[in-house]
Amino acid sequence: MNKLPPKSDTPLATPVQFVKGVGPALAKKLAKLNIFTVEDLFYLIPARYIDRRKIDSIAEVPAGKERTVVGFIASAGVAFLSGKGKQVFEVVVHDKSGKISAKWFHFNLTFMRRQFQVGQKVLLAGDVMAFRGGKQFFHPEVEFLDKGPDQKMESAGKILAVYPLTEGLYPKTMRKIIRNAWDSFGTFLRPSLPLSFLEKYGLADPWESIALLHFPASDIDVDLLNSRRSQAHRTLIFDEFFFLELGLALKKSKMVRELGVAFPFSSGMEQKFCATLPFELTASQKKVLAEIKGDMEKPYPMNRLLQGDVGSGKTVVALSACLQAIANGYQAVIMAPTEILAEQHFHTFSTLLKPLGIPCGFLTSSVKGKDREKFFKLCGEGELPLVVGTHALIQDDVTFRKLGLVVIDEQHRFGVLQRQALHKKGVTPDVLVMTATPIPRTLALTAYGDLDISVIDELPKGRKPIATRLYGEKQREKVYDGMRMELKKGHQIFVVYPLIEESEKLDLKNATEMSEELKQIFEPEFTVSLLHGRLPVPQKEAVMNDFRANKINILTATSVVEVGVDCPNATVMVVEHAERFGLSQLHQLRGRVGRSTHQSYCILLADYRQSEEAKQRLSIMVESCDGFRIAEEDLAIRGPGEFLGTRQAGQPDFKVANLARDLDILSLARTAAFALIEQDPDLTRPEHQAFKKILRSRWKGKLELVQI
Repeated sequence: MNKLPPKSDTPLATPVQFVKGVGPALAKKLAKLNIFTVEDLFYLIPARYIDRRKIDSIAEVPAGKERTVVGFIASAGVAFLSGKGKQVFEVVVHDKSGKISAKWFHFNLTFMRRQFQVGQKVLLAGDVMAFRGGKQFFHPEVEFLDKGPDQKMESAGKILAVYPLTEGLYPKTMRKIIRNAWDSFGTFLRPSLPLSFLEKYGLADPWESIALLHFPASDIDVDLLNSRRSQAHRTLIFDEFFFLELGLALKKSKMVRELGVAFPFSSGMEQKFCATLPFELTASQKKVLAEIKGDMEKPYPMNRLLQGDVGSGKTVVALSACLQAIANGYQAVIMAPTEILAEQHFHTFSTLLKPLGIPCGFLTSSVKGKDREKFFKLCGEGELPLVVGTHALIQDDVTFRKLGLVVIDEQHRFGVLQRQALHKKGVTPDVLVMTATPIPRTLALTAYGDLDISVIDELPKGRKPIATRLYGEKQREKVYDGMRMELKKGHQIFVVYPLIEESEKLDLKNATEMSEELKQIFEPEFTVSLLHGRLPVPQKEAVMNDFRANKINILTATSVVEVGVDCPNATVMVVEHAERFGLSQLHQLRGRVGRSTHQSYCILLADYRQSEEAKQRLSIMVESCDGFRIAEEDLAIRGPGEFLGTRQAGQPDFKVANLARDLDILSLARTAAFALIEQDPDLTRPEHQAFKKILRSRWKGKLELVQI
């Protein structure tokens, strides 16, 4: 018997253990499904539905399908699986048309003998399997139908919800818990969207939608339910997206009205800078620069996301933006996720800024002693107009005299609090975040929905698409022959491995061992060297400088080269055990080549024993070089949580919505949310107070982080 629940102003926040039939033991199991309250239980939307409206005759029931039959028990008892000697409990059921067996591998013999009596009428439901010319169920759901004249079949004639489960939780138990919760607490659910919204966007009442999804009406289309395209699903998906976008719209509205720094455009600085470049900016780069500079001229903070495929020229755009802040007497900072990338940015920027007489500072954890103290002093006094570094820049010792622009490169590799720490080193500085990982439109509208977005969608002139090939281990010699041909043309090669050293648990080629093997094959004609994250920084820098200077022909490495290694003379990227890498990572690795007018190649060497998902990833890589298409496919394969690497801090979770599937509803909800904030920027109108209350509940104080 459950104890009385604690008193609460919001009954939906009642701990789930106080629902009739739950208790502490079941509550622990429900916690594994992230169900802690009654409200969590209501939003546990069924994963699928079983149609029990039709009961098949045993003779007609097709193998390979989920079906329901009703019959009488002909026999029940222990049997043995042929040839395996394993005991099973077998029940044979018959009707007028034929017979079918049901088997249980895990059973309590005393209990099963008591439950299943010869002559008893039963309903069996589950997947039907073909077996030796007959048909059988394994661990079906069972209902006993001859317990009296008033007996009603619980599931026959109905559409049943099937919920996500965990060990010790069973379908019938879950349905019973949710029914009990609904009977006790269902009336406390309040509509989150006004009637005007429901009518305008073709939605149902949210309360009725939740009821329908848990307890489907007998006349509903099961296919619509299973595809999550029913009106009830659309309503709850819209509801989730709407309050997410309302939070983003509210935050963006506040940003627009926040006082920042205006950086008037400096045509003189722009002309001097462009004159130092050994190339002309693409039309796409110029368009994006105009968007960024337009933001910077306004008196409120810029918050812009710059997307651009690998090699599209984001770095030059970022540097040009930095110069606009510098020309107005402010400092700019660029934070990169790795020392290799930070060092490369510093090298590039120092070279480009030298003719302009603009000094550039550099800080990583490897900068020590007097050099570190000197950096702190010069940066704090404003003597370093441009600063480049890693997360070392966010430590308390780093101060700026007048920080006007923050640029965060490969921003998805930084935590939200790291980005916030750098942002706070200035007084409402402009913020430009960059990524070479193309972001699908759905994620751009959610994870980055409060930012303005610029996209560089054009590669520099003369670049050729990278030819991607997939080979198996037996074709290794063919790969080596191709590498030798490129080396004889004077070009260079990357060979990337998933491990640094041999692993006892994983039978994978490793960078250290294979570097030695490649030396045996290619030296002394060609030089081979090794690069990985554990090397001391001076050694890493020496290897990279030698590779850029073409003193190293083949660079064997781990995925440390995924970002930051720029060598236009490299024309081949060989990825060992390509099946072990994610799509976005493979695309990033491929982007290390193809940075000149020479034809470049990406060779994927993969184990033949691949999962279906790995085969899907590799085939997409071979088919397409389009980063945005690859990102969409990656999102579809892995789902939004894994795609982002870690859960996007500072945003509500989705219980019903799916970013890979529901773009149309997301776009609609975003339009509605932003239109509402345009009318009422602070949600002060009386009719919008309910929105504000729900918004606080859904976001739970996370709104302050969204700006970063």
